[in-house]
Amino acid sequence: MSPPTSPDVDPEFPGQALTGKASALAGRLKALGLTVSTAESLTGGLVSAALTSVPGSSAYFLAGINAYSNHSKYRILEVPWVVLNTAGAVSPECARAMASGVARLTGSDLGLSTTGIAGPEGGSAVKPVGLVYFSVCGGGRQETRREIFAGSRHRVVYQAVETALDLLSRFLEDKYPALC
Repeated sequence: MSPPTSPDVDPEFPGQALTGKASALAGRLKALGLTVSTAESLTGGLVSAALTSVPGSSAYFLAGINAYSNHSKYRILEVPWVVLNTAGAVSPECARAMASGVARLTGSDLGLSTTGIAGPEGGSAVKPVGLVYFSVCGGGRQETRREIFAGSRHRVVYQAVETALDLLSRFLEDKYPALC
């Protein structure tokens, strides 16, 4: 085992790559003076965990909501019931409503959401296992992304966390290019 490169880096930690992405995001969010909150279904709080793994994260991270059930998406995040009943919980419409709902609920500048099917059950021909929708909103803009990941349940979730962090990073770069 090689020694850590700094006191905060542990090469044995499987999420070290996520911590690196989160550290880069932390610097951008702090420089911009922006706050973020997350609404997670598929990832069950792991995006929040990555964002808060960085010392000083309270400067930019306000809250994380794990809204796994349709009931919690509706009651807590105010995802319209019609969205849940027509498009479904795994849809771009739901991802957008989750992101805007968490930003509104917490008063954060940015809202970031994940919703999907990690498997191994629950997929269909229309919505296969590995299907994930992401959304980020803030500053009058919203971006939504669709991905289909392969692999085990854990691999799908890990890839979703990585993609959510990448989406937030690109959103900041597009909105604030001079500062990123």
